[in-house]
Amino acid sequence: MELRHLSGFVAVAEELHFGRAAERLHIAQSPLSQQIRLLERDLGVTLFERTTRSVRLTAAGQALLEPARHLLAEASAVRRTVQAAHLGEVGRVTIGFAGASSYSVLPVLTRAVTSELPGIELVLEGQTYAGEALGRIAEGSLDVGFVALPVRRGISTRVVRMERLMIALPDSHPLAQRVDVSFSDLAHEPFVTFPVSRGSAVRDATVQACHEAGFAPRIVQEAPDSYNLLALVGAGVGLAVVVESARAIRLEHVVFRPLAGDDVPVLPIALGWRTGNPSAALKAVLRVAERVLPTPPGYDG
Repeated sequence: MELRHLSGFVAVAEELHFGRAAERLHIAQSPLSQQIRLLERDLGVTLFERTTRSVRLTAAGQALLEPARHLLAEASAVRRTVQAAHLGEVGRVTIGFAGASSYSVLPVLTRAVTSELPGIELVLEGQTYAGEALGRIAEGSLDVGFVALPVRRGISTRVVRMERLMIALPDSHPLAQRVDVSFSDLAHEPFVTFPVSRGSAVRDATVQACHEAGFAPRIVQEAPDSYNLLALVGAGVGLAVVVESARAIRLEHVVFRPLAGDDVPVLPIALGWRTGNPSAALKAVLRVAERVLPTPPGYDG
């Protein structure tokens, strides 16, 4: 039983409701009609009932249709895998991520890679903040990660998202009634942030913006990820400066307000990888990323 015969069978079966199959099968010497007859002879069954006016699937044909579709899909996957191996698009790529920015773009990348590069295994390592990601990329224990700019020498980057900072606060807080909030309004507030030891770009931007507003932030607790950070906000432990993507995380008793002013930090979020990394798998993933995660229009960095 040849795959091309199965392919012809499926093509005819799927055309039945368009009314084209009868005409194609009634041309006895057509390549498609010959494929169907060879398949019927090989299986020892009749797959189509043919009359002068119509064609319909027999019980045997109906029983074959779904398995045939499955076999053709499997064969297509095998073909893509072999072609990927021929092109060097096989192997493992480790991706470090953390925070709401990567949560919003990582699924786009992983879905595209899984679909287009079946020979590549993606290993996703969460809670890998920008500073830690840079160190691991440089030492070779991470292939690619979401990083903040600027980066050290030897790291290549491409910006995939621009993130404006916002303030997350309990819905019962007086500032929650404001349309927007300035950093100077936060001088006496408790803050919850990401860990200082992990190199969070959002934490660094928060501290710098507070200093520029004339005060040092009073950090009362740290959280390992965006969900836990916002849970602390909802519990009334403190306020948190977050990126705009964090609004997609919906928790009770947490509201988001824009930060006032024309100088509110906007963080460029980039993919970073070691310059000169010879991995063909990494290069293939980066090609997909360039298509599905383009640099935002207007970025002039």
